[in-house]
Amino acid sequence: MKNSLPIRPKERFLVFGSPAIEDAEIQEVVASMKTGWLGTGPKVAQFENDFRTYKGAKYAVAVNSCTAGLHLSILAAGLQPGDEVITTAVTFCATVNAIIHAGATPVLADIDPVTMNIDPVQVEAKITPKTKAIIPVHFAGRACDMDALCEIAKRHNLKLIEDCAHAIETEYKGRKAGTFGNFGCFSFYVTKNIITGEGGMVLTDREEDAAQIKMLGLHGMSKDAWKRFGDEGYKHYKVVECGFKYNMMDLQGAIGIHQLQRIEPYWQRRQEIWQRYNEAFANLPIGLPADPEPETRHAYHLYTILVDQAKAGISRDEFLDGMTAENIGVGVHYLSIPEHPYYQQTFGWQPKDYPKAMAIGRQTVSLPLSAKLTDKDVKDVILTVKKVIG
Repeated sequence: MKNSLPIRPKERFLVFGSPAIEDAEIQEVVASMKTGWLGTGPKVAQFENDFRTYKGAKYAVAVNSCTAGLHLSILAAGLQPGDEVITTAVTFCATVNAIIHAGATPVLADIDPVTMNIDPVQVEAKITPKTKAIIPVHFAGRACDMDALCEIAKRHNLKLIEDCAHAIETEYKGRKAGTFGNFGCFSFYVTKNIITGEGGMVLTDREEDAAQIKMLGLHGMSKDAWKRFGDEGYKHYKVVECGFKYNMMDLQGAIGIHQLQRIEPYWQRRQEIWQRYNEAFANLPIGLPADPEPETRHAYHLYTILVDQAKAGISRDEFLDGMTAENIGVGVHYLSIPEHPYYQQTFGWQPKDYPKAMAIGRQTVSLPLSAKLTDKDVKDVILTVKKVIG
């Protein structure tokens, strides 16, 4: 793996989530540009097939973001305006926005404060006659309690759509995340474990659902419309639905093909960094991530610490400012959804109604965790955390 020479934090800013980009994907992108085929084409098809094989799924459809994948999955699941979808109070806004864009009504459930994942007991409490689906989010790469969630979904005849934006490598009791529900949606955004810059993927076991997502993701045009400018000659198409512009480009697929081939060494590197953080921070007055549960595989996407001012002697925001001043990039994953003005104004949600999500959201900080990090980078992060806390 190629890395730039390490530089001390004061001399350069350590960008949070900066991806490892290697020569193979650069050359693949160049090759795509030389062919002139930049849009959806054969490299997207190859990436779909490679990812489907990696996950052991029947069908995979590439899209331009996980958000698009969630939106299309909700539509393909047949949800109608007024139908309720239960999701977690700790997630990126895209999870909730996709529900809104699909015309459904989001309903929040509080989290388990240890795992930071949606609490199945809270899910059960939020079910009404209008509930039609659950969207669990495998937060930070940790698998949700899929036994409980699948049982709830089956008992109440609900669709299950997994938000796997953090969970490419995640497994639960020998089964890969994204293969439990009706749909599994993944992200290849620039900060993710493998990247295409922007991009996403939807997994499903039903051919008709895959076809529906592919059609809706390309303007609602009939099958293989992307081939209409290919060397096989012009292909007529029909617009059969009012669709969206959600397709992935070959330039993105070209990156993903090679990123996916290195998924295991990248995962091993992040696991190593995770363990170094655990050892280094064991005696600090901060909350560390819980160990992975038995019979699961953590994707090690986010290393999220909790800074409680009463224990640490410094507020979370003071910690953020301190790290940034030392040229270490950090993230906040996430303020709880009810903290945001739009959702308060639109749905009347208040943080105090989701106390566990509120507490986590106000204390959380994500430290750099990327296969690109050098040993020197990791050491700089550790020393800076100790300095800022100390």
